[in-house]
Amino acid sequence: MLEYKTFELGNLTLQHGATLRGARLAYQTYGELAPDRGNAILYPTWYSGRHWDNEWLIGPGMTLDPGRYFIIVPNMLGNGLSSSPSNTPPPYDRARFPRVTVYDNVAAQHRLVTEKFGIERLALVTGWSMGAGQTYQWAVSHPEMVPRIAPFCGSSRTSTHNRVFLEGVKAALTADATFAGGWYAHPPVTGLRAAARVYAGWGFSQAFYWRHLYEELGYSSLEDFLVGFWEGFFLDDRDANNLLTMLWTWQNADVGQTPGFGGDTVAALGSIKARALVMPAEKDLYFPPEDEEWAVRHIPDAELRVIPGVWGHFAGHGSNPEDTRFIDAALRELMSL
Repeated sequence: MLEYKTFELGNLTLQHGATLRGARLAYQTYGELAPDRGNAILYPTWYSGRHWDNEWLIGPGMTLDPGRYFIIVPNMLGNGLSSSPSNTPPPYDRARFPRVTVYDNVAAQHRLVTEKFGIERLALVTGWSMGAGQTYQWAVSHPEMVPRIAPFCGSSRTSTHNRVFLEGVKAALTADATFAGGWYAHPPVTGLRAAARVYAGWGFSQAFYWRHLYEELGYSSLEDFLVGFWEGFFLDDRDANNLLTMLWTWQNADVGQTPGFGGDTVAALGSIKARALVMPAEKDLYFPPEDEEWAVRHIPDAELRVIPGVWGHFAGHGSNPEDTRFIDAALRELMSL
């Protein structure tokens, strides 16, 4: 559904001190909230994703079945639907949009869940990539509300290697002269296309390219895939300042920065009360399984379950039916506990 609803946040003071006036959180819901409000699932979006990009995991007969659950998909701050550089009036518009943390996103979502819907406890929080980061943050920020989490292809703390990758994306976007320090009059298309090519070497694994699996997605050659999929992905109504805002959120993600933990990620993970099913992808170049194995060791009730195969990070994107079945089956098992 391209349509969405908007929750007015008013003056939203962010973790780093700036206040977004007239802030808003865009969201969509699937299914009906039960009278006891006990069937709600939160499923946040990911880097540049919008709520409709999450719909591959929602549907009749799936674990996230709207006939059984009330599924809330909040759009990240900065994604172009919620408050973002592209839709915020001066003085915090465009290049002046403030730094937003994962903690800020979850704080806004908590207000939506509690103030709009009166929900005191969520049945599940789950998400892919940056959505997984928000899932971890929910379990740290509001442990009493979250009995189950299922982060997949994401992390509780962005690794140094991951931050380096994102520096490449940032450099590609900002090197375009049209970018003009973020005050561009027209989209920096050259920078967006360059960022897409940087991303292309990371989103899927080496084995994916070795086997030419992009042909299974309908692309006739490598160049067709780079242009048709990757450049098309970045040119699909994605604003450069929005991408840079979410990139900063990603680079600086760390549940240890939650107030009260003083930067201690291990202590933050140790505070999680939820039953956690953590699903990294076998060949994810952003969030490799060994990183999440480290996180699982510090969560009191957690299991690591690796998504097998060669689709890398995009195992969690809905691109490969086999990976979708694996994730859906794992969620079904978790919801039965």
